[in-house]
Amino acid sequence: MSETERKIRVLIAKPGLDGHDRGAKVVARALRDAGMEVIYTGLRQTPEMIAEAALQEDVDVVGLSILSGAHMALAPRVVELINANGQDHVQIFLGGIIPDEDIGKLEEIGVSGIYGPGTLMDEIVGDIRKGVLGEKAK
Repeated sequence: MSETERKIRVLIAKPGLDGHDRGAKVVARALRDAGMEVIYTGLRQTPEMIAEAALQEDVDVVGLSILSGAHMALAPRVVELINANGQDHVQIFLGGIIPDEDIGKLEEIGVSGIYGPGTLMDEIVGDIRKGVLGEKAK
């Protein structure tokens, strides 16, 4: 199977104490419908648990859903741990309530895409394909 034929493997995770996962489940379903393999870790994951799951599942993408306001603590730690595992090729995407002033800082540490409420699923799917396979977003 060639690189462009293989399924993109995505880990969707809810770090921290945030108990709202409807958005994460909607995104997971959309990614599955787009032909990606999706692993959903469930609620209340630590950054260490997420990085370990990313390593064990050999994923291309980690999608973090954070609505608690703890994104500036949780996302950098996940990025750090994934890179420490030698997975610096893994794309990190973040969804949730992210203030504009934090977006640049998150991009600087390696977050590939940041999505707020109302983002179209086609945009997320296209960005993931572009980030992993180098395809142009449709």
